[in-house]
Amino acid sequence: MDLNVSGIIGQSTSLQEVFRILAKVAPTDTTVLVTGESGTGKELLVRALHGNSLRHNAPFVPINCGAIPKELLESELFGHEKGAFTHAIRTRPGRFELADGGTIFLDEIGEMDLTLQVKILRVLQEKEIERVGGTCVKKVDVRIVAATNRDLEGEVKAGRFREDLFYRLNVIPLHLPALRDRGGDILVLAAHFLEKFCQRRSRPLLSLTEDTRKVLNAYRWPGNVRELENFMERLSILCDGNVVEPADLPAKILEDVGDIVSLPEPTAPAAAASAQQGFVWPRIEHLREHGMGLKEFLDMAEEKLLLEALEKADGVKNQAAEILGVKRTTLIEKLKKKNLGEM
Repeated sequence: MDLNVSGIIGQSTSLQEVFRILAKVAPTDTTVLVTGESGTGKELLVRALHGNSLRHNAPFVPINCGAIPKELLESELFGHEKGAFTHAIRTRPGRFELADGGTIFLDEIGEMDLTLQVKILRVLQEKEIERVGGTCVKKVDVRIVAATNRDLEGEVKAGRFREDLFYRLNVIPLHLPALRDRGGDILVLAAHFLEKFCQRRSRPLLSLTEDTRKVLNAYRWPGNVRELENFMERLSILCDGNVVEPADLPAKILEDVGDIVSLPEPTAPAAAASAQQGFVWPRIEHLREHGMGLKEFLDMAEEKLLLEALEKADGVKNQAAEILGVKRTTLIEKLKKKNLGEM
């Protein structure tokens, strides 16, 4: 299937593996547990899961289990009948009813109280709910996707999470890697966010010096993609010039990476993905990162392919033309145009 992952940017091998699993599981109704550190983009991934599912035209209903007091969470999830508690002045459906036919996303499920976990288990097993203060059950047709930044297996061992619920949720585990484990994606995302925020503020696009790129690539980004996005927004506001120098970066980042001279060259963003997919389409940020226009880029790409074909053909132009899928006369004309005719 053609996977639509709009909003999730990256070309690293680790992210491509997530997409591979996503493509297989999205068309099913299987329960999925998404894990990953805070700020890695778990909700974006779950929205992509829903968007590529057979339920994509039905509701997608998220709820953050850690943001709602436990005494109110049951009512939010399952709804309540009029008079069920002090402020229940009217009957109100819960998130499961609102998600009927679609997907419900239980974010930060590791924060859920044990007594409520039992009721979630019942929904998974019986596909039915009971409103707070109600006396009858209601069937619901929902796909349940959960996410957490906690180690749920560790929570099970500590007695804070039900083992039976964990195994019910963990049918298909999807782990979203931390940004520091995504190689060249750091700079791809940095360029994307800079472009977005500079356009929003109608200012010229900021560019990154090579040393700045090294620093950003080496920093651990404990807040992951969310931290990087916030930092790029800050640069778009506070950076005076149009070039971001290491001096424009906060001391916290510079101290974390250490001596800039000893930092490795940033990973080429497309390298990891090309190993996984065989080919990666260039993006506008790639041109801007290298200060190139379209003509320069196309000329460079053509020259590299011409030279590679000649190398593979041991300099025999007929074979090189066959490798490239062009006529021999076309190849010779291109070589002369680029002053490669004597090779």
